[in-house]
Amino acid sequence: MVETLEQLQGQHPYLFATGQIVIVFTVLSLMVAYMVYMERKVVAFIQVRLGPMRVGPWGLLQPIADGLKLILKEDIVPRKADKWVFLLAPVITLAPAFIVFSVIPFGDSTIFRITDLNIGVLFVLAIGSIGIYGIILGGWASNSNYPLLGALRSTAQMVSYEVALGMSIIGVLVIANSLSLVEIVRRQQEMEIWYVFVQPVGFFVFLVAAGAETNRAPFDLPEAESEIVAGFHTEYSGFRFALYFMAEYTSMILVSALCVTLFLGGWLPPFPNVDFLSFLHHVPGVVWFLLKCYIFLYSFIWVRGTFPRYRYDQLMKLGWHYLIPLAIANILVTGLVVALQELDK
Repeated sequence: MVETLEQLQGQHPYLFATGQIVIVFTVLSLMVAYMVYMERKVVAFIQVRLGPMRVGPWGLLQPIADGLKLILKEDIVPRKADKWVFLLAPVITLAPAFIVFSVIPFGDSTIFRITDLNIGVLFVLAIGSIGIYGIILGGWASNSNYPLLGALRSTAQMVSYEVALGMSIIGVLVIANSLSLVEIVRRQQEMEIWYVFVQPVGFFVFLVAAGAETNRAPFDLPEAESEIVAGFHTEYSGFRFALYFMAEYTSMILVSALCVTLFLGGWLPPFPNVDFLSFLHHVPGVVWFLLKCYIFLYSFIWVRGTFPRYRYDQLMKLGWHYLIPLAIANILVTGLVVALQELDK
């Protein structure tokens, strides 16, 4: 089956790529919808509640009902808002989150990835950082105090934690000697070890910075309900309100997929070079990839239901005083070890 699809891809590359894009977009949209459902259920169980139960068995059709409700609700634009910027801002936030998935490898075969860029990591960081402009513009264009405060908070937070996020993966790039996400996974297979075991500090910094980058609790200061109503999207309603939520959950899936690729072997099964576990190779790589992503997505929800929100000064101090120095130290140690290994050769 895989070989047949690869032959079809070789014969009709543009048509096949279009089909891949449609499939990835559709699957991501469904994942986002049911991530909201899963979050409501998991947080409800943590709080000893049932969560959504009314629409469909166990509430499984609730995401469809929510989507229809948001589409049918009135799209209100504040009277003194900058109309076109206000309407365009959610799209600017959502589009980059979807575009970045064009370089994420879901499996070893070419049919499980849209493209393999030799600068894939740089592409992810460059395109992913564009989403902040949608948040800034949405808060500014609303012509309201609370959205503006939320936009300013989000700007400072994302700029701070993007530095830590970018530095946390440099150790992986130094060891893999490549910016291609596919090559990074293959180097983990060649080394017979996932990079989380040789880069635990980078992995920790990446996880914390990813939580702040996606505005997730306990780092959800741009949307702090107890302080600024709903932050940058206070004035949004209907489907445009939903676009911001889609962007947040798509970003959660993205950072989970990126973390799995960089630190946990991507599509590789656990302990891929251990002989008595060779039966794990019978499970398709894409299944392993999705299972690992699910663990991180569950962790996002678990953290939200467990930890209280940081104060804003605590948030900034954590990034600049601890995570960035820790990431720099990790780069220096990694570079020194790699240089010593090269000298030994």
